[in-house]
Amino acid sequence: MDREALKSELKVHLVKYLNILDRKPEEIGDDMPLFGDSGLGLDSIDSLELIVMLEREYGLKINNPADGRKVLATINAMVDYIIENKK
Repeated sequence: MDREALKSELKVHLVKYLNILDRKPEEIGDDMPLFGDSGLGLDSIDSLELIVMLEREYGLKINNPADGRKVLATINAMVDYIIENKK
């Protein structure tokens, strides 16, 4: 799967898993912060859902919380992690 297709797929999963009703997948920017007031506004419960989503959809685990903060920061960061760890 190429990078752009993976980004699109990830945005669809994000909206589905987190039940985001006020945004469409295509409205989520690749570098938009996923957490905090300046971005999508996700919280710590959402981060757990994202970790579960990465495991279910891509077979990847995030064991280190420090890594999780970096990996879950933006769509681009998540795509980078998936590409690097699916090899």
